Amino acid sequence: MQAVRSVVEQVSGNDSTVCISGESGTGKELVAALLHSRSPRREGPFVAVNCGGFSETLLESELFGHVRGAFTGAVAEKRGLIGLADGGTFFLDEVGEMTLSTQVRLLRVLETRTYYPVGGEESRSSDVRFICATNRDLLEMVDSGLFRQDLYYRLNVIPIHVPPLRDRKDDIPLLAGYFLCEYSRRLDKRLTGFELAAMDAMLSYDWPGNVRELQNAVQRAAVLARTETIHFTDIFPNWTPRHSAPATRTAASEEALAIPPGFDLDKHLSDTEAEYIRRALELTGNNLTQAADLLGISFRSIRYKVKKLKV
Repeated sequence: MQAVRSVVEQVSGNDSTVCISGESGTGKELVAALLHSRSPRREGPFVAVNCGGFSETLLESELFGHVRGAFTGAVAEKRGLIGLADGGTFFLDEVGEMTLSTQVRLLRVLETRTYYPVGGEESRSSDVRFICATNRDLLEMVDSGLFRQDLYYRLNVIPIHVPPLRDRKDDIPLLAGYFLCEYSRRLDKRLTGFELAAMDAMLSYDWPGNVRELQNAVQRAAVLARTETIHFTDIFPNWTPRHSAPATRTAASEEALAIPPGFDLDKHLSDTEAEYIRRALELTGNNLTQAADLLGISFRSIRYKVKKLKV
């Protein structure tokens, strides 16, 4: 995930169009929201739409709005989401689900920042930054004639690929801790953390549903937990020996604890601590109080460490 954070830092300060790719559930919308929150447009709206959730007519109405009488059921004028995003960021999720005719209309907006509402004759303008996301191979769709090549190049100015959770397992403890904090607060329950066996299992599991599956597992565990600590069976209630058993981390731990020549323990611990603090701040939108809760330390302690480690 370090590569993703690096690109976000580089491009968040400008208006370049960004295309985020990755499997379903990897957190593409979170990356888009992070880009918005760190951009000069952060005081403006962040508006998102899932292009796969509407028929062609309804999607165009959602995007561009419509005038009264434009189609059956259009009893009043409606302002589209692109117009509502004026001054902010517009996020098109699953852009590969968009039909070719809607793609043509979107291309015009990207080129001119103007559009026509469905059934309307007067153009409207909107000052927005576009970010899109897809779990499909858009270039392959271009080759198949399912996605316009000109639109692909308009959208793919800054590509960001979000790896699946199985390829970034170092993120699991912080993500699980963050979700547990959130559901503990929402449920008004005192949940202090995960037992070692539960965390070992989460680190060993491949999470085919990615971050969304992890979030759902933690939510379920938080709801059903009978103790302050989340146990293995809370996370994996249906595990049986015929499923791939959560493996121990013995081999991985031995590799992680290898001591190379010139090893500096103090520097290693300091760098590791700084990285955890950075991740916690990223997950909480730089909220020191929430980041401290996530890491299990006091507000005073995290404030001191941020200054000391120059995070």
